[in-house]
Amino acid sequence: MPTKSIFSFLIACAALPLAGRAHTFEADGKWASWTDGKYTVSNDVWGEHPGPETVWADAGGAWGVVTTQVGDGIKSYPHIDYGNLAIPVNSLGILTTSFRVTNPDGCSYDQAYDIWLNGTQYEVMIWNRWAHTNPIARSYNWDGTPNTTYPNVTIAGVAYDVYTGTGGSGACMSFLRRSQVDSGTLDLAAILKWIQTTKWYDNPRLTSVQNGWEIISTGGVRREFRMDSYSVSQ
Repeated sequence: MPTKSIFSFLIACAALPLAGRAHTFEADGKWASWTDGKYTVSNDVWGEHPGPETVWADAGGAWGVVTTQVGDGIKSYPHIDYGNLAIPVNSLGILTTSFRVTNPDGCSYDQAYDIWLNGTQYEVMIWNRWAHTNPIARSYNWDGTPNTTYPNVTIAGVAYDVYTGTGGSGACMSFLRRSQVDSGTLDLAAILKWIQTTKWYDNPRLTSVQNGWEIISTGGVRREFRMDSYSVSQ
């Protein structure tokens, strides 16, 4: 039987102003990070012309990011990483995840899992909620909307539109939920094994599971994105 380990990230939604909070970790460096066990919170400000951004985390795993962005293009992907797995897809047993987030209004972003296999050879994204942005796709319509590779696919009870294309790191497959959510539970093993049936890859090794926000713009206003709870079970 597969072994199971679980780490839960929980935070109470306090009504205090941002300036009044004291966090275990807080940093505004582009690559600032904080590790707690198997989990690492990273700022990951990798885009061009980013505005100020601060990532924070608390003991027990609560974390978030405060950012001010404007313009087009992804500025950052602040995220939490459950990494160093090295498990072949065909050998996956239990691999589930749950999340609950608080997303601000008036922003351009996607809230998504970013799953890496064979290092960075294959990228699998699972979009939970998004606004004013589109996934990488193999082709686009005249108005810039992406064309779906596999429409209306249901995996472990969740319906997705699936897109394939080539991103900055290589091959990318994106699962966009047909009903956007701010919380939920996903069977990642089922998703990764479904991909295997499409022949998009051939039993690569799972490297890491990340969850965070690809942030494009906050309209020039200071906003906070918050991970209220998070867990990966293996």
